[in-house]
Amino acid sequence: MRKRILWKNYGSLFGLIAIGLVMSLLSDRFFTLSNLINIARQVSINAIIAMGMTMVIITGGIDLSVGSLVALTGCTAILAMRLPGSDLTGIIVGLGLGAIIGLLNGLLIAYAQIPPFIETLAMLTIARGTALVITNGQPIVRFESPYRWLGEGMIAGVPVPVILMLLILGLTHFILSHTPLGSYIYAIGGNEEAARLSGVKVNRIKSIVYLISGLYTGISGMILAGRLGSAQPNTGEGFELDAIAAVVLGGTSLMGGRGSVWGTLIGVFIIGILNNGFNLLNVSPFYQLIAKGVVIIFAVLLDQILKR
Repeated sequence: MRKRILWKNYGSLFGLIAIGLVMSLLSDRFFTLSNLINIARQVSINAIIAMGMTMVIITGGIDLSVGSLVALTGCTAILAMRLPGSDLTGIIVGLGLGAIIGLLNGLLIAYAQIPPFIETLAMLTIARGTALVITNGQPIVRFESPYRWLGEGMIAGVPVPVILMLLILGLTHFILSHTPLGSYIYAIGGNEEAARLSGVKVNRIKSIVYLISGLYTGISGMILAGRLGSAQPNTGEGFELDAIAAVVLGGTSLMGGRGSVWGTLIGVFIIGILNNGFNLLNVSPFYQLIAKGVVIIFAVLLDQILKR
């Protein structure tokens, strides 16, 4: 019983340590300071998206639109920077658009009773199509702007995206663990009808959760555009799958009611270390997809066994 509880609470952490040790043995370039900083920078975008996804999944929902929203918010922000007001205008537009689309997802799911999978799948295509329309299907080529500091800057040797990731991690943990909103989120995921009968405004909470997810995705979209030095309508493809995988690997139940951002962070680093290690070992990207899928299936299977 004690071993089962230990694995249930710390299994993902043990997995992360094991994968890190294996990669360090297979490549002498893996366990270096520069590579570890590079991993942290690479996972920061997925981590920020996954923090919002964690809140959504705890409520028993799903958000498939985040990948397309990364592209749309990034492209919109860069286009807005060409208007009077410079970088600040673009940042406000990007964040605002992410929040608005997230809120729209929440309203349609909560009040129109559209299943989250269907609604966010539709928004995935709408957001991607809109990004292609406003850019005419062409990337917005490299631009010189202080805005790029969000993706490329460093503070005391730490990449700015990593600092933003840690700030959002702390904020999300605080919301889930120390606010009534967090309690309502867990209650809705545990038993939505019981939460409603207890006086929780379920529809309002769901709308807020999807709004937060959209806002976090907007932040990731602008970080990615700043890092690449360009905005492309095809960026973000598959980001929703990586975010969901990280949440599941971190121990959050797809049925809702259970999960934490700390577990999600571990899941994000598991995926990041696998990607980085495979690249160092020159493993084909095709095999990388297979390996990630196997890891996800194993993690879900282990979670089901521990529940039984």
